[in-house]
Amino acid sequence: MRALSSLACAVVLAASVGAGPAHAAAPVPAPNWTDCQDGFQCAKLPVPFDYGHPGGEQIQLAMIRLPATDPGRRIGSLFVNFGGPGGDGVEHLRQRAHWDWLFSKQLRERFDLVSWDPRGVGKSVPVNCFPDTASRDEFMARIPAFPDTAPERDTFYRDNRDLANRCRAQAGRLLDHVSTADTARDLDRMRRAVGDSALNFHGISYGTQLGATYASLFPDRVRAMVLDGSLDFQGNSTGHGDEGRTTPLDTRQRVPEGVADTFASFLRQCAAPDARCAFAGGDLEAKFAVLTAAARQKPLVVDGTSYTYADVINYVNGKLASPDRWQDMAVLLQKLYVASGEPQTGKALRAASAPYQDNSGEAFNAIQCADSIVPRGSAPYTRAAARETHRVPYWGALGVYDMMPCAYWRAHATDRYLGPYDRSPAPILMINSRHDPSTPLAGARDGQRELRNARMLVVNGSGHSTMLVRSHCAEAVKRDYLFTLHRPRDGASCDIDDTPFDDVPPPPD
Repeated sequence: MRALSSLACAVVLAASVGAGPAHAAAPVPAPNWTDCQDGFQCAKLPVPFDYGHPGGEQIQLAMIRLPATDPGRRIGSLFVNFGGPGGDGVEHLRQRAHWDWLFSKQLRERFDLVSWDPRGVGKSVPVNCFPDTASRDEFMARIPAFPDTAPERDTFYRDNRDLANRCRAQAGRLLDHVSTADTARDLDRMRRAVGDSALNFHGISYGTQLGATYASLFPDRVRAMVLDGSLDFQGNSTGHGDEGRTTPLDTRQRVPEGVADTFASFLRQCAAPDARCAFAGGDLEAKFAVLTAAARQKPLVVDGTSYTYADVINYVNGKLASPDRWQDMAVLLQKLYVASGEPQTGKALRAASAPYQDNSGEAFNAIQCADSIVPRGSAPYTRAAARETHRVPYWGALGVYDMMPCAYWRAHATDRYLGPYDRSPAPILMINSRHDPSTPLAGARDGQRELRNARMLVVNGSGHSTMLVRSHCAEAVKRDYLFTLHRPRDGASCDIDDTPFDDVPPPPD
């Protein structure tokens, strides 16, 4: 375990005190579950707004569960966090509870599946940075994924500083109470409310940080914990050494290397002789270099939408996590490659993005900026971008700039937890894709070393977590562990169910 800064040690002490017996003794009401369609039950649970004053102001958390189908053999509740930060749990469980590669029939027989909208998210006191959706959409549409020129950089910094100020003005003191440590304490309240003596937990992506934080704050209250698509927990909180002062968050989490590795896997699979990949043909690395160079000179127009260089890079990054979207990505890349050799005429529009349906973007910033020590101001990011763009072509700048609001964030999370993460003796099962763009295997291994008793199952596929990379083998291993606490040897592996280019690509328009 690397040495913690004095600040981190102080927060550890404060967090440990905050999780002490006085909080454990407080009564927790049982959820008043009511039917909310399709076999699901919903409830609201009161929890303290500020755990420094647990008897004071309360907020309501929106919960959902799908009861075990074999109550006589029920083990307990399996709490699921689907990631983010900022992702909701209520709607995600509705959508994904019957994905059999994630939650098999056998698993659903013996566990209630339980999820919730964490504080700051969705139906649980959401963080809002704008007075209405229209003003939010208008503001966010002008901020690119990352700046590619010096003038763009100056505007990018100004807009992100403005965003941080707007969030503080609109959301107020809520920003001080949405850290992962606050949510871990909420999770312990929910565990007690459903009557479980110890926690069963499946955390996906950011949910692994929540799991590691819970296990640190409540080390003796964990029965089983699956960390699926894992972060480097210390890297996410403080970084290692002086990284909290010098190194942007995803850069120190090795995300750009993970994206580059997964994109290389995409190109290899697309070029395979039996692949039905729309981008196939010729030297694929050279084709990508041609189209990105062209987009740098002038936006490429495809089907009435224009794609800047940053749009292309951000689009690919978003699709790499889900191998079932790789064929769509291949189709667009081929169209962009064709467009890169054609005169660009007509009115170009900004790359289309889905309209906001929730507050996940604001909640992402609110939670991540509350949790992590990051460089402040613009200068460290300018230096890092120059270095990382050279070190990891295409993807380095994206990793530098993707959490830029945190450089200007105006909140003070008094209850956040910054490590260490080795306090729980519970046997933890970690699962990670071999090629993961969001939580690279090397970073997940760092996280494993930070825990006291964790083993890693590696899925021989590309994409992010077993939620998006289908492997019934991995689900069976997870299920057996949740039933028996038996884990395979460290480094054991599972294959995936199918490959991204099995289906015939759609014909060109």
